[in-house]
Amino acid sequence: MTKGDIHTVPREGRWANEREGDDGDLSTHDTKEAAVDAGRDVARKDKVEHLIHNQDGKIGERNSYGGDPASSPG
Repeated sequence: MTKGDIHTVPREGRWANEREGDDGDLSTHDTKEAAVDAGRDVARKDKVEHLIHNQDGKIGERNSYGGDPASSPG
C-alpha cells in the first residue's frame, strides 16, 4: 500500500506535518524549521514526496524521496 505524501503546513500559529489522505496531524512544531526537519524524516523513511507550504498556505517547495518517475530507469 502506497503511503500519502507529507505536507508541512502552517496551522494556528504553529507548523504541522500531515499525510495526504489521513485525518489529523503526524506532528506539530513551534517553528517551520523543526516541522520541515520532522516532515523530511518521515518522507525519506516512507519514500514519498514532501511538500512544504509557505505561511500563506501555497506550496513553496517540493522534494521527492523515492518513487519519482523522472529518476526511474526506463
